[in-house]
Amino acid sequence: MRGWWQDLTDLVLPAECGGCGRPRTVLCPECRAALSGAAPRRVRPDPEPPGLPVVHAAAPYEDEVRATLLAHKERGALTLAGPLGTALAGAVRAGLGHLRLPAPEGLSTAWDGRLRGGNGPLRPGVGQGRAPLSGTGPLLLVPLPSSRRAVRARGHDPARRIALAAAGELRRTGTPARVLAVLRQRRAVADQAGLNSRQRLDNLAGALEVAAGGARLLASGGRVVLVDDLMTTGASMTEAARAVRAAVAEIHPYVDVDACVAEAGEATGERMTEATTVDTDRTQGAWEMAGMSGVGDMICAAVVAAPSDSFEINRN
Repeated sequence: MRGWWQDLTDLVLPAECGGCGRPRTVLCPECRAALSGAAPRRVRPDPEPPGLPVVHAAAPYEDEVRATLLAHKERGALTLAGPLGTALAGAVRAGLGHLRLPAPEGLSTAWDGRLRGGNGPLRPGVGQGRAPLSGTGPLLLVPLPSSRRAVRARGHDPARRIALAAAGELRRTGTPARVLAVLRQRRAVADQAGLNSRQRLDNLAGALEVAAGGARLLASGGRVVLVDDLMTTGASMTEAARAVRAAVAEIHPYVDVDACVAEAGEATGERMTEATTVDTDRTQGAWEMAGMSGVGDMICAAVVAAPSDSFEINRN
């Protein structure tokens, strides 16, 4: 009887702290403080990939925090999703100040004038038949997807599970939030282990897409936060941002992107040559030239942890 009760309690209460191994606790006070005790900060990998959105992290990826993330992801300590989600929610809140929202109803006079190129009629195909991004509705947390093979091997999707916990924490503290798991892998990618930052960018370029119907769900909310448990080189986050920007821009064709890019290139004498930069910067640059908060302004990112040296890079 005693053995049966012991097995049952082990299912409900973990045998040890996910961070340090202290018995009979999900996460001890010391490890919880390491995870969520400090104010989340902006993090930037070095080198910083072009198109990476503003990213905030709750804690450096070291010691107890690293052990906690690995226990949740690789060892299936699912009860850790709660404290990890709380930490992620803090990073999400820290990033909201970097989101700029367009006018919620109709085009403003300034926007309308810029889209018209003065006082003339709207250019064909520009700003017609689409409402601008509303900026209303709940905050949308978009988890970075794991491959199907990884989900099968682990038995769960760590980023999605933590995102759901973070959304619950945000709602509990007064911020409407929901999870939209709309990102999908459109092709197989190589194992990232052993690849440098440049190789990771090349490996992931064009690898993600927004599922059918996902772009309209993203646009209806207006505020999008890409979320994950960990960011290292930023390659995955950059590719996720590219996919979201491209999908939302598809249904909001305010600006002739090709024309604006051509004009910007003539003005600066610069040409974009990187595949991952073109889709991201063409869309964002076109919105900025139209005088509007672009879709890029409506995306930020948050993670539970990042390498300690990415906290030390301060180029604000």
